[in-house]
Amino acid sequence: MALPSDAIVDSAPTGALPVIKPLLGWRVLVPRGGKWGDGISAALRTLGAVPVVAPLINFAGTENPEQLAAELERLQAGEYGWLVVTSATTVDVLMSQGVRLPQRTRVAAVGETTAHALQLAGYRVDFVPGDHSARGLVKEWPGTEADGPVLIPQSEIAEPTLVSGLSAAGIDARFVSAYRTIGTAAPAAVVHDVAAGRINALLVSSGSVARQIAEQFSPLPSTTVCICIGPRTAFDARAAGLTVQGIAEERSSAALVRALSDYVIESGDVRPPAAR
Repeated sequence: MALPSDAIVDSAPTGALPVIKPLLGWRVLVPRGGKWGDGISAALRTLGAVPVVAPLINFAGTENPEQLAAELERLQAGEYGWLVVTSATTVDVLMSQGVRLPQRTRVAAVGETTAHALQLAGYRVDFVPGDHSARGLVKEWPGTEADGPVLIPQSEIAEPTLVSGLSAAGIDARFVSAYRTIGTAAPAAVVHDVAAGRINALLVSSGSVARQIAEQFSPLPSTTVCICIGPRTAFDARAAGLTVQGIAEERSSAALVRALSDYVIESGDVRPPAAR
C-alpha cells in the first residue's frame, strides 16, 4: 500500500527530497524507562510519533543474593564454560557485582541489544544466535558437553526454555535468579489516556510488560495497536488477552519501532495530529 501523503511532512535541507514520517500523529506508550526508553523515544520522534514514557515494570534484587554471589564466584573461578546473558538487566547485575570473566569462559547473548550492553560494559561476546530468542539459542547452540557447565542468570520469573532446552541436548545448564521483575503502576493520566484512545499504540517489550498492560489497561480500545518484540512476547501478549497487530522480527528496539512503522505504512492507518 502506498504511504499516505499526510506522512510526508517536511523537506530535506536541500528542499529536494521529502522527509517521510510514517508515525506522524501517533502517541506511543513506551513501557520502560532508562537508556532503553530513551533510545526508543528518540527513534519514535524521528518518525514523527510522540512517545509517552510510562515504565510498567521495574527490577529489584534477587531474594536469594547468597546463591547468586556463590554462582558468580564459581563463574569468576573458571568453573563455567559458558555464560548466557538474556537481558541488559543481567549485564547491570554483573557490573554491580564486579564480575570479571576468565578467558576460558565464553559468553552467549540472546539478541543484539543484550550483546551491545555486554560490549559497552567491557565484556566480550562470543555468540549471538541468528534467531534472537531463547529457542533460537538452544537450536543454534555452538558449545558441547565437553565445554563444561553453562550458567544462566535471569529474572526469577524467566521461562525455563534455556535450561530445559540445553539440558535436553546433554548440556549441564544451571539457572540462578539474578533479579526480580516487579510491576509498576502507570500514572493516572496515562491510564486515562489509554482508556480514552489517546494512546494510539503500545510497545510490548516482554511477557512481563504484556501482563502489566492487560492488568492495568484492559479492556483496550479497539483502535489501540499492540506491537510485540518477537514471537514469544506475542504469544505471552495473546495469552494475557491482548490483540497483537505487529511482531518485530528481531528482539531489538530498532526492530520494535520498525514493526510499528511497517504496520502503519501497510495498513494506511493515519492518525490525527497528536497533542504534545
